[in-house]
Amino acid sequence: MKKHLFILIILVCNQFIYAQNEIVPEMKTQKAFGKIDFLSIKMPETSIPNEANMGFTGIHYNLMLNNWAYAGTGIYGAVSGERGGFFTLGVNLGVKKYFSDAFYIDSGFHFGGGGGKSAPDGGGAFILPHFNLGYDFKNFSINSGWSYVNFFDDGLIKGHQLNVSLEIPLDYEYANYNQSEKEINFSDLAKSDWNINSKKNSMMLHLNTLKINGDTQGINNGKTIKLAGFEFDSYITKNWFAFLKVDGAFDGIKAGFMDVFLGGGYHFYLNKNNTNILAKFGVGAAGGGGVDTQGGFLLYPDVSIEQRIFKDLFVSVNKGFVISPNAHFNTSSLGIGLKYYIDRNGIIADKTFTSGKFKGFEVIVKQDLYLDAERDKDTNPTQNLHQISLQINLDLNKNVYVAGQTSFANFGNAGAYAEGIVGLGAKTNPIANNKITIFGQVLTGAAGGGDISTGEGLILKPSAGLSYKLNNTLSLRASGGYVKAKGGQLNSTFFNFGLKYHLSFLKMNQ
Repeated sequence: MKKHLFILIILVCNQFIYAQNEIVPEMKTQKAFGKIDFLSIKMPETSIPNEANMGFTGIHYNLMLNNWAYAGTGIYGAVSGERGGFFTLGVNLGVKKYFSDAFYIDSGFHFGGGGGKSAPDGGGAFILPHFNLGYDFKNFSINSGWSYVNFFDDGLIKGHQLNVSLEIPLDYEYANYNQSEKEINFSDLAKSDWNINSKKNSMMLHLNTLKINGDTQGINNGKTIKLAGFEFDSYITKNWFAFLKVDGAFDGIKAGFMDVFLGGGYHFYLNKNNTNILAKFGVGAAGGGGVDTQGGFLLYPDVSIEQRIFKDLFVSVNKGFVISPNAHFNTSSLGIGLKYYIDRNGIIADKTFTSGKFKGFEVIVKQDLYLDAERDKDTNPTQNLHQISLQINLDLNKNVYVAGQTSFANFGNAGAYAEGIVGLGAKTNPIANNKITIFGQVLTGAAGGGDISTGEGLILKPSAGLSYKLNNTLSLRASGGYVKAKGGQLNSTFFNFGLKYHLSFLKMNQ
């Protein structure tokens, strides 16, 4: 009897310990790196005699699939030459193989779509393979070598060139997506692998205006460009942060203007952290919509003040400038935004947390088909439009999410067409053995370029579809809907199909 009782006690204790370990989702680490690259593309002889090379720079984020292969996404923009406003979006696949402790070979392939400013980009589809030799300094690496660009869908831009790249490790921790909305108390997190330093990020949806100054902009002199956009900040220390900002015009000028900025800033905390002042400086690319930014390279100094309105939610007002180094393009900017702060993936910080909740996060790469996309009058005939698209979803709860999406044309003779839209979506709980999820969403924002008839750029894009789970991190996704332009003739049914990457991260609560 005593022997049986002893065995029972051991089994109960073992089950209790196992259950305690299962309370906190397993922390996993994804190896990843950010990349900035530059290449100088020889332009063909078309409308600009003796056209200078187009300086083409990209911002990428790649995940290591194993210890030698990677995949990710990237966006390129013109920063010198005559094609300011030339932007593309694409996907990366490559091999990164070390042959010593520091030297490595990087061979990769980029496929995307885009264009701009009456460039000979055809439908926008292009390939950009490269073969580079790199050196790893541990905290960062550099590589350089051969690359080839070809806008192969009736475009004329093609050629061989050197490229140079800077890469920075950007690993992250995560849990499986099925752990999303699970709340864990602080004491249990303190006994787990999540007992590490917290990372701070912020995400902001904003509206901005650019007041065009000077006499260099033709019919756009003195006009005010209205833009909608998104900003992501990542804190390096308590005060210093890096940011990525993307905007698209929806009113004020002909559709098609877009900007992308990368930079840094300093955060001043006031009024017991309820009021913040942020000073920022960024560099980037912009153009389109009949605005002349010359090569496209711009500077972005800015100061903003923000006020807490609810927990981690702030309203922000900003004032600054968007200018080219020679002041050929010169604007003053004024905007307002809604910003959400996140302390994630760790419990150690200069503040007191009470619990943590795992939040779902999704990244979707897909291909869109617009049926009979209307063109502006007296230009190209109406035909189908194809575009490559990147969408990011943040779950507000199990069934509602906020979404941001950018898309660039890659087939259909509209290479300069692009979209930047945001909105809300709703989805069911998983059905059919937890494999299928049905969703619906409504997105709106800026679109233009490529002679697609979007007026001044505002579009509405509702859709519905489903996703099929392949494993813990990947799902197939398909949807259909329609897109309608306010002030333009675009009114098309569309379909898309793509791949969804999903995970959850730990958001700390005070």
